[in-house]
Amino acid sequence: MPYAQHYSQHIARLCDIYSDALTLSGFGAVLLHSGSEQTYFADDQHPTFRANPHFLHCLPVNRPDQMLLFIPGEAPIYFQVIAPDFWYEQHITLDDWVACAFERIPLARSTDVTTHLGPLLSRHGIDLAALAFMGENTAFGKGLGIAATACNPPTLLNTLDYQRACKSEYEVASIRKANQLALRGHTAARHAFEDGGSEYDIHMAYLQACGMLDEDMPYPTIVALDEKAAILHYQNKRRESGANSQVLLIDAGCRVNACCSDITRTWTRPATSPLFKNLVEAMEAMQTALIASVRPGMPYPDLHRAAHEGITNILLGAGICRGSREALIENRMSTLFMPHGIGHLLGIQVHDVGGRMKNAQGEIQPPPEDYPALRTTRMIESGQVFTVEPGLYFIPVLLNPERNTARGKLIDWEVVDAMMPLGGIRIEDNVRVTDTGVENLTRVLI
Repeated sequence: MPYAQHYSQHIARLCDIYSDALTLSGFGAVLLHSGSEQTYFADDQHPTFRANPHFLHCLPVNRPDQMLLFIPGEAPIYFQVIAPDFWYEQHITLDDWVACAFERIPLARSTDVTTHLGPLLSRHGIDLAALAFMGENTAFGKGLGIAATACNPPTLLNTLDYQRACKSEYEVASIRKANQLALRGHTAARHAFEDGGSEYDIHMAYLQACGMLDEDMPYPTIVALDEKAAILHYQNKRRESGANSQVLLIDAGCRVNACCSDITRTWTRPATSPLFKNLVEAMEAMQTALIASVRPGMPYPDLHRAAHEGITNILLGAGICRGSREALIENRMSTLFMPHGIGHLLGIQVHDVGGRMKNAQGEIQPPPEDYPALRTTRMIESGQVFTVEPGLYFIPVLLNPERNTARGKLIDWEVVDAMMPLGGIRIEDNVRVTDTGVENLTRVLI
């Protein structure tokens, strides 16, 4: 597997990052807890479990009550909890290339870790008071004798969050594979759309092509026919036939080694409005140009502003808006048609952490006042992986209030009314920043 050869370097890099973070935060070691299963209110059923992302960043084992101990200068120690249980499958399989990166200590219960922590820490001259805990279940950490102030300490988390923006070769290989799988799903989804499938049919075609279950997805698929494409995070899957539908917007990814892909495509039929099809082509061209412009040292908000300049040009060229380009910019017309950010960091989490961080100390760089939805505001650096996803939508809740305003006079409402039943357009790829430019992890596979 292409990512296996990079995993040992990935762990070595993480050991260095954790060692520096512990020194900066004043701790001697840190225990990562994957999390504990929860139940629904007044029920004995569990929501789908998703492990602590910092744990998954180190070890792609999405299971509850697993633990990793980082002690500077030592290989990480994996406390592998496999309970004797006949109700649920408890077996954990580790590939050799994963297992060899850790010292593994098997446990029957998570609380058994107490018999090992003291001796391990003492061997390295570390007091329990110098042990940090990272995880959602802080009650478990406190039960081990870890101080409340040492549970998820911001000084430690800030450093780790900031460093996650730049990916290792292992992470990039995993994201590349996740793109490859997702593109299989997108191809199947397009065929299901062309065959007149419902949103549900298209969703199921995507899952089957990827070989995934719903709970394997990095986020719920967005499968939107026609006017539903104007709902940015549309969550439903209508069962009604899509034989008469004109547009499919599908936003869906995959997960490999806990690393995510996040791809969006917009498809039309031969009989779809020529204007809308031209808009899709214009958005494809604009997105390609945006990606080509990415360089290290470029502020991410500049990429977002360039997207709005491109949207403004498309609105004018298509006759959706009228007046001068300057008037459209002054009135921020593009924000009515693209209310979201141009993209976000991508990795273990689909909206990965650290996007608005100025530095490892946790200082925040807020988004520009004009673009409050922008998730990423930091400087673009070599090694970062993020999405580039311009959109152009006909959203009634944004557009209708402008019908009788000065701003609304810049809109050709006859054109907008013709486009509203078609929802909107989004084109999204995943890119990796290199020393000299950018690698499109999505398109390179097409």
